[in-house]
Amino acid sequence: MKMQAVIAAVYPPQCVTCDTQVASDFGLCPACWRATPFITGLTCGTCGAPVAGEGDETGVQCDDCLANPRPWSVGAAAMLYRDNGRKLVLALKHGDRMELARPAVHWLRRAAQPMVRPGMVVVPVPLHWLRLLRRRYNQAALLSGGLARDLGLPHCPDALLRRRNTGSQEGRDREARFAALAGAFTIHPRRAARIAGRPVLLVDDVMTSGATFAGAATALIAAGATEVCVLSLARVAKDA
Repeated sequence: MKMQAVIAAVYPPQCVTCDTQVASDFGLCPACWRATPFITGLTCGTCGAPVAGEGDETGVQCDDCLANPRPWSVGAAAMLYRDNGRKLVLALKHGDRMELARPAVHWLRRAAQPMVRPGMVVVPVPLHWLRLLRRRYNQAALLSGGLARDLGLPHCPDALLRRRNTGSQEGRDREARFAALAGAFTIHPRRAARIAGRPVLLVDDVMTSGATFAGAATALIAAGATEVCVLSLARVAKDA
């Protein structure tokens, strides 16, 4: 404890997105907290996007989910993909800021709690092996692994395989995104028994159109998952 106190005195905790000193490690300063668009209030029960209205009504859906039925049952997100939310996601995803997974797991846990089911297994959306080789880590697996530990749930990081390199989805319209991801995922043959007959919590860093989640959820359901719930750190919303 004394050594920890010495370290804290020499290297006081700093905000994870700026140099401002904070009370504890892996925290946000007040200014960055205000700039981080955490999702609160009424949300779509299927994708987690904010919807107009008040209260805690369940079963509400956004226009996208009403117009485009999803293969998963329920979904949630911790924040919107804008302002400091976008900055945090990009730093985790492309900036080698793997330590950001620690506070992100805390934010995800709050969003995930209503979706936790008995016997649920946590699964990340996988990267194609070529992209994983270049990036060296899968940010979705960092998030899902920490979340599984916090929730006391089993984690299966290689349950899904991305059998073709779909490339970046940035700049593609909705139709192109879904076309690129159709059939892109399959279950790992040695992990099928861990999925069959169980509910799955599927985790990724960002949800935009839902094409990635749809492709991965479809593969999990085909492998015998009884239910798929989806969770993203950030949600791209129309008003974002």
